[in-house]
Amino acid sequence: MTIRLLLADDQPLVRAGLRLVTADAEDLEVVGEAGTGTEAVELAERTAPDVVLMDIRMPQLDGIEATRRIRERTASKVLMLTTFDEDENVYAALRAGAAGFLVKDMVLDDILAAIRVVAAGDALLAPAVTRRLIAEFAARTPGAARNRELAAAITEREREVLTLIGRGLSNAEIAERLFISVATAKSHVARLLTKLDARDRVQLVIEAYECGLV
Repeated sequence: MTIRLLLADDQPLVRAGLRLVTADAEDLEVVGEAGTGTEAVELAERTAPDVVLMDIRMPQLDGIEATRRIRERTASKVLMLTTFDEDENVYAALRAGAAGFLVKDMVLDDILAAIRVVAAGDALLAPAVTRRLIAEFAARTPGAARNRELAAAITEREREVLTLIGRGLSNAEIAERLFISVATAKSHVARLLTKLDARDRVQLVIEAYECGLV
């Protein structure tokens, strides 16, 4: 299956570099390029890409708000393009619905792997820096009241699963840890997404941190 990409960055040289990075990958196809956040939203609605590579700092409409609108209006996944000095913006982007982020100087294989992971429907949670970001900024929000709300909304088993999701475990790893089948683990995750009105697994990780489970 070919993964359709939309490149959104206000710097033409960055977009050209991303085109070169993906050109030799037979399973990737660039379907559009945007130089502003507004253009990125419009192109996402028109071209229906599988994955949008979105710079956080965009003119007209910043990358965070553009991500929020794309996630509200389309089925496209969004990978944020950032640098390590934009930690708080990265956290806001995850809250807006981004599936993860890429650092602009990442090596080729890591960029391609990230695109494929997100296109497959998984969140890009493995890098330790992502967990550090979520932990750092979720710690700024009061968790006690939210924890009480959570306790009333989910079962004890679902709470265990949410804790393990927050620690970055996959469904298979959760199943092994809790001595349940992978199918059962998937069912618990699906119920958590519904009960907590979460867009995706990233949102569940944030929920786990904000409630103090991790």
